Amino acid sequence: MTRPNARNEDGSTAASQAITTRLQVQGMDCASCAIKIENALNRMPGVRTVDVSVSRGTVTVRHDNANSAEMTSKISSLGYTVAESDQASAREHSPIESEERTGPSRGQDHDREPSDRPWWQTGKARLTIASGVALAVAFAVGKSVPAFERWAFLLAMMVGLVPIAKRAFSAAMAGTPFSIETLMTIAAVGAVFIGATEEAATVVLLFLIGELLEGVAASRARASIQGLTKLVPKTARLEDSEGRVSEVEADTLLVGAVIQVRPGDRIPADGVIVSGESAIDESPINGESNPVRKGRDENVFAGTVNGDGLVKVRVTAAAADNTIARVVKLVEEAQESKAPTERFIDRFSRYYTPGVVVVAALVAILPPLLFGGDWNGWIYKGLAVLLIGCPCALVISTPAAIAASLAAGARRGLLLKGGAVLEKVGKVTAVGLDKTGTLTAGKPQVTDIVGFGRSEGDVLRFAAALELGSSHPLATAILSKAAEQRTQIPPTSEASAIGGKGVRAMVEGTKVFLGSAKGAAELAAVSDAQQARIAALNDEGKTVSLLVLDDSIAGAIAMRDEPRPDAERGLKLLAEAGIRTVMLTGDNRRTADAIGEQLGIDVEAELLPDDKQRIIGRLQKEGFVVAKVGDGINDAPALAAADVGIAMGGGTDIALETADAAVLHGRVSDVAAMIVLSKRTMTNIRQNIAVALGLKAIFLVSTVVGITGLWPAILADTGATVLVTLNALRLLSVPSGHGPSDKGASR
Repeated sequence: MTRPNARNEDGSTAASQAITTRLQVQGMDCASCAIKIENALNRMPGVRTVDVSVSRGTVTVRHDNANSAEMTSKISSLGYTVAESDQASAREHSPIESEERTGPSRGQDHDREPSDRPWWQTGKARLTIASGVALAVAFAVGKSVPAFERWAFLLAMMVGLVPIAKRAFSAAMAGTPFSIETLMTIAAVGAVFIGATEEAATVVLLFLIGELLEGVAASRARASIQGLTKLVPKTARLEDSEGRVSEVEADTLLVGAVIQVRPGDRIPADGVIVSGESAIDESPINGESNPVRKGRDENVFAGTVNGDGLVKVRVTAAAADNTIARVVKLVEEAQESKAPTERFIDRFSRYYTPGVVVVAALVAILPPLLFGGDWNGWIYKGLAVLLIGCPCALVISTPAAIAASLAAGARRGLLLKGGAVLEKVGKVTAVGLDKTGTLTAGKPQVTDIVGFGRSEGDVLRFAAALELGSSHPLATAILSKAAEQRTQIPPTSEASAIGGKGVRAMVEGTKVFLGSAKGAAELAAVSDAQQARIAALNDEGKTVSLLVLDDSIAGAIAMRDEPRPDAERGLKLLAEAGIRTVMLTGDNRRTADAIGEQLGIDVEAELLPDDKQRIIGRLQKEGFVVAKVGDGINDAPALAAADVGIAMGGGTDIALETADAAVLHGRVSDVAAMIVLSKRTMTNIRQNIAVALGLKAIFLVSTVVGITGLWPAILADTGATVLVTLNALRLLSVPSGHGPSDKGASR
């Protein structure tokens, strides 16, 4: 709701200022709850916009000095509980500025939300139990004192109906006249007037039970993603510059701080190992059952578990920006972004509910008026039709499935920015994948060690000696290989670098050089056989460094950025799903073709960023729904141009911001898993809509012909709501063979 700009004293127009107030609300379970609250608050004077987050349990209001207590009262009158509020202390000049300056973080919202409270301690549970006890007492009174039976059931009905009627009246006054509470109130009161008091009391109890079950199911879906925040420990062992260790709150850790993590402890922050080595159990955030061995300069994530060694970690992200916090934030934002199907259901329900009221009225009035039917009988049928038409199951059919899928995906490192993206991913028919950092690990690895007159061990030992202390990617690859083989690295002297050619030093009394073939050829003769071997390695897309001892070629070390362990399997899964794949890379043709042949994927090489974007456009013109997967700045244009842009985990911030989705743990097979998740979700939504409308259609016919009445009507509505919600919650699990913990997807 947007208001006109205010005028300054001189008559000029300026953007009027606003205050942001965030309210923590309990009891919101579905989209209809959000609509009622939005309608109520939007009618208040001074309110500009209302943002209701069902997944976070918050209501954020931008307003011009609107009364916070009045907002709380409005929401409470609709049957919800306002736990606490946070009002901005300063005015804003823009919505973005206000959120940054005055609004509390989403992480704080989670900390405040009382989601741990057992269901039986909620207001809904207490009301349902009271209604049930009252109904049981009424049955007992009716059996022992029949003369008071009608009054006993009337009182039992009032226990549950009065709160429902108050909510219905408040919703109607706030702009939502056709709420589920309104339909329930009309039906119950109408039943009393035609003498069906016992049924009216029972129907009210069944309605309350249905609401309670809906709330429990919604809480379970919400807790699935909120539970991630509990993986991060509350405290951390901070090491100061003098090596002293003290225990501090984990959320106070600053970027650059060094922390100690003992064996068996959870890691309290994202960071890089600065000393020590250990097996890290990453299953809490990625589902991978096998621990990953990590050492110096390797990344670790908050919430994962340190295995068998003490490690020191330099913090690289504040608590609000760590991996888990980003996952939660992205999923919460995504849950508020509606899919096209969900938007259609919302629009449909706006006309559907008033239509149900009209149909129910016609069923109750026309047969007696036109055909002399029994008024009591047809009014009874009309009331049953009113209950059958309650839109709860239909309204929740789509958002429940989407929320469950987004939560399930996030727990496995599959992040999708909204229901629209989730729906679109399942329609993908072609995928363009970057090479470096996407299909490959993004860093060179030693693939071949060749000895020319010396053993492979000697070649690696001398090469590692020259590279010790260097941070160059090729040097890192050689040193990693030496560490893997537990090579004893000898000391060096007189070390120096030869620009553009390599490095040299004295090792064990021998002059040693390691560098390019051109640089080595200036120091020693290269035989035809050696040149042929080097050329063969180059043809495989590998970078070759030659080792020279004194004045002879002693060996060669070949390196290449190798495919990720699961890349071949991931591409095979996409192919089996009938999806075309193509590699889009800026790397040279020879290297790209070598990797492409190894993985069995079409290759487009030596591309600039606009070339990648152009190829995405070409595929779209050919009729493909295209996903682009990448991790770098040069992928951003293509990610934005694709129907679905997917950023690989560990990618640049711009790639993550531009993309529609992210594969947090960098597995190619997770792209296929994301598509499977989308297809499962859409199947689930279709099932939910069929159940919601199908049950209503069956009971509508059976009620009109006189087979069923009020009890079956409310059971049909409550049953449909529960079935739809339970069906949606099935999406919280991953079917066998598609989960990231699948053996073939391991690191």
